[in-house]
Formats: sequence, C-alpha cells, structure tokens
Amino acid sequence: PACVLGIDLGTTSVKAALLVEAEQGQVVAGSCSRETQAYTSSLEAGPQGVEQNVQRIIRALNECLAALPQQHLQRVTHIGISGQMHGIVFWKKDKGCKWTECGTGPAFEPEEVSHLITWQDSRCSPTFLSSLPLPQSHVSLATGFGCATIYWYLKKSPDFLKSYDAAGTIHDYVVAMLCDLKKPLMSVQNAASWGYFDSRKKSWNTDILKKSGFPVHLLPEVGDPESIAGRTICAWHGIPKGAKVGIALGDFQCSVYSCLTERTDAVLNISTSAQLTISMPPGFQPPDTPDPSSAVTYFPYFNGDYLAVAASLNGGNVLATFVDMVAQWTEELGLQVQQSAIYTKIIKAALAQNDSRLSVHPTVFGERHIPEQLASVTNIAVSDLSLGHVTRALCRGIVENLCSMLPVQRLMETGVRRILGSGSALVRNDVLRQEVERIFPFPVVYGKDVDAAVGAAMVM
Repeated sequence: PACVLGIDLGTTSVKAALLVEAEQGQVVAGSCSRETQAYTSSLEAGPQGVEQNVQRIIRALNECLAALPQQHLQRVTHIGISGQMHGIVFWKKDKGCKWTECGTGPAFEPEEVSHLITWQDSRCSPTFLSSLPLPQSHVSLATGFGCATIYWYLKKSPDFLKSYDAAGTIHDYVVAMLCDLKKPLMSVQNAASWGYFDSRKKSWNTDILKKSGFPVHLLPEVGDPESIAGRTICAWHGIPKGAKVGIALGDFQCSVYSCLTERTDAVLNISTSAQLTISMPPGFQPPDTPDPSSAVTYFPYFNGDYLAVAASLNGGNVLATFVDMVAQWTEELGLQVQQSAIYTKIIKAALAQNDSRLSVHPTVFGERHIPEQLASVTNIAVSDLSLGHVTRALCRGIVENLCSMLPVQRLMETGVRRILGSGSALVRNDVLRQEVERIFPFPVVYGKDVDAAVGAAMVM
C-alpha cells in the first residue's frame, strides 16, 4: 500500500510520521522525533533576536528520516509538511542547498541560507511596529512576524537583504528545496501569519508595501492549503523521485486537523502555552481590520474555513514558574528538593483540596492583547494558605483565564457539544483536568493525540 509522509518542523523539535491506508482508515506506521537544538545568537539584533541555525534543523530532519523504516519510505507517494508559523528564513534561489549522498540515499544540505528568525523574536519594539504602515489584514502585526522582520532589516541593516533573493517560513524553504521551486510558494495559512496579507483576496498588501520601499520581490507566491507545490527532484532518503509535495502548512492548523473531526468539537490544548479553538461556520469571513484588544484571532483553516482561537501565553509555563518559585524558597531556607518531586507533591496536595476561595489571575507572561498585564492573587483567607489550596487555585486560574478569552457562552452559541483535551500539561496534571471539567458544561474527551506531523500527512 502507498504511504504518506508527514513532517512537522517545530520550534524545538522535528517530527516525521508515516501514514498507511488500512481497513480502519489511515494508521501511523512509524514516527520519529528529534530535538533540533538550533538556537543561536543574533548578529544584528543582539539579545532581542531569537534565531535558529537552519543547518541544525535540516540535520535533525535528516536524522528523523534516516530512522524511519526504509520499506515504508520507498512507498511514499505524497509528502505533507507543516511547521512553526510567523518566522522567516532567507536564501539565494540558485544556491539554496546542495544535494549529497548519505547512508539512506540523497539528502540536501542548506547552502546560502540565513538563520531562521523565529516567531519568538522580539527585535521589533512596539515603537518600531507603530512606525510601520497599517496592514490591510484581519491580523494585528506583531514582532516575530515575517513581514515585520523584513521591515526591521530594511531600516536597520539593509545590506543583509541584498545577499538574498528568496524568503519563506522554514517549511516553505524545505518544500522549495525538495521541488527545486524557482519562486517559493506559500499557503494562505503561512502568509496570514506573516502580516500584510489579505485573507479575503488571498493576496499580499503589495501597494501599501511598495509605497514604503518594502522589497516585495522577497514575498512568495501564495496558494491554497490543499494544493500540491511540486514533485521531489531527487530520491530523498529512499523516497522515490517524483513524489508529490504539498504546499507547506501551519503547525497549528495541522495539529487541530489531526484531532478535530466534528464541527461541534472545540479543541483545548494546554502545553507550555494554552489554546482554545473552535471552527467557525462555513462562509465565515474575518473582519477587514484587526481589533488589537480582541483576545480571539482567526486563522485560515482548510477549504476556505476559519478557526477562532483564544491563544493564551499562560499555560504549563505558569505551573513551571510556580514550581520554580517553591524550589527557590526551599533553597533559600537551606533545604534541597528536586523540582520533579515538588511537582508531584503539589498536585497530590491539590487533589486533596477540592475547593479554594483563593483567586489567581495567572497571567505572569502577559497576553498578546494586553502585553503589560501581570499576575495577581486575591481573596486570600487564613484557611486557604496550604500548598494544596494555592495549586488548586492556580490550576483553576489557568483554565478561567482561557475561558475569559473565549467564553463558554460563545462556545454554546457556535454549537459546541464537546471538548477535546490535549497537551503535555493537561495529560500530566489531574487537577488541571478536574478544573477543565468543572468549568466547561460539555463532556471532555482526552487522549486524542494532537500531532502536527500526522495532521500534515492526513491533509494529503
């Protein structure tokens, strides 16, 4: 049977999954993941810059593919690729990569390619962003967005841009190399994540950009998320030459696609950060201009549909910060406790405390729509000071914060009937799961694995 390969080039790791057609539908026949360890210092932006070494990302990708079963790779007919959105990498069209022989057949290595400036990059200050022309788009411009980064180079380091004649997300780069595309191709999903893109017209804000001297020749062509970008120009790790490669997709959309089967499902993901996602009804169009104070963002999905997403910057990272604080206090008292032991104990203590009057606003990392917001604890009563009470209130606060961004009332109006729960923090933490079940008036289903690599393969 034919196989489909799904690849996800994530922020910290690369994952590949092989899907095979079986009687019960598509099954994962093999998967592999590798940490990229690609963070590197920024020459131009200093400590504000968050950049990754593309050679290391591609090395992790090659290691992943080399570890997959050869007999399956030889039967791959389609390749779906997703990855971290918003970020940007520059390269020279005729010198983007060189193909070499490796143990499992031909593979490519990056040649004249810049670092990847990731979505976490903070070189574009609010002052800098407010000096840029207003986009005609439903998405507010933010630091780390591809077009904002190009503007930054244009103003601060114009010579940098002269070395390159192509740009894309890291996954657009991989697609361009595999298919030897003369001009990079980008899906609507990735284009919307760069800013200065009109999702209704499916086009860049070329007029606005040209007026301010923006190098529009660096912008990729844009296509629909289900389209084929090209075919592999070489046998790649044993995958036959001529395999169809899909246009690169957003990792967020592919993660949702891997588990969202019904329009009446909402997806709740709590890992480092947290997201609550619902599908908008068919025919929905986002507003023409963004509402910067709105906590909900609209992401282009598949078949012209949109997802409404409340993306909170505060999830499992808040619990990690709390554990860190407890560990620090313990150390200041001259005692030593392992962080993993603290985590286990505070969860156990919170499970014994069914209720807590404490109220925790957990936004210690701020939120995109209110960046200056900090965290707070109110309603402190003498009886509610145990670790159990505080942990219980903190877990509740994380879920309540997400619900304040996309309220239960709105879920009901959209016709949501159940919640699909996923993410490392939710899987590991019983208290968080109890709070999710307490706050949402719908059945909550866990264990549907959210996996962007699998989603990218399923789209194909």
